[in-house]
Amino acid sequence: MKYAEGPTSEVDVIVAAPIERVWELVIDINLPARFSAEFQGAEWVDKGPALGARFVGRNYHQALGQWKTTSWVNRYDPPREFGWVVSDPDNPSATWWFVLDAEPAGVRLRQGARMGPAPSGLSIAIQAMPDKEERIVARRLEEFEKNMRATLEGIKQLAEAGR
Repeated sequence: MKYAEGPTSEVDVIVAAPIERVWELVIDINLPARFSAEFQGAEWVDKGPALGARFVGRNYHQALGQWKTTSWVNRYDPPREFGWVVSDPDNPSATWWFVLDAEPAGVRLRQGARMGPAPSGLSIAIQAMPDKEERIVARRLEEFEKNMRATLEGIKQLAEAGR
C-alpha cells in the first residue's frame, strides 16, 4: 500500500465494563502513554475534551527521536466516539479515533489510525527509499497496531478492574 492511499489500521477488544467507565478512560489523553512505546503524553491547549479542542502530544521513536504534534479533536460523541487529526485539521498527517459500541458482553472498543494525506515523519523515509515505500508503510502500520493493541489491553484491564 502507498502512503497516498491513506493506509489505515484498526484493532478492537471486548471490555467487560460499563460503557461510561470505558469512556472515562478513552478520553484521558495521557492514558495511552502508560501502554504505548511511542506516545509519551499530551497537554490540552484548549479546554478538552471537546469538539475542536487542541492538545499537544509528545512522541518518541527510535528511528525518528522525539517530536511534538498539535492535534484537533474532530470526533466527540460521548460515550461513543473520540478522535483527532494531527498537524492540520484540514490536511492532517494522521487521523486517530476510538469507537465504543455496547454489546451483550460489555463494550467493543476499537482504536484506529489513518496515515496522511499530508506528509509526516514517515515521508522522509519514503522519499529516501521510494522503491521500499510499501514495506515502509507496512512496517509503520505494524507499529501502529502494536501500540494500539497495547493501549486497548491496558484500557480493558483498568476498566475491568474498576468493576
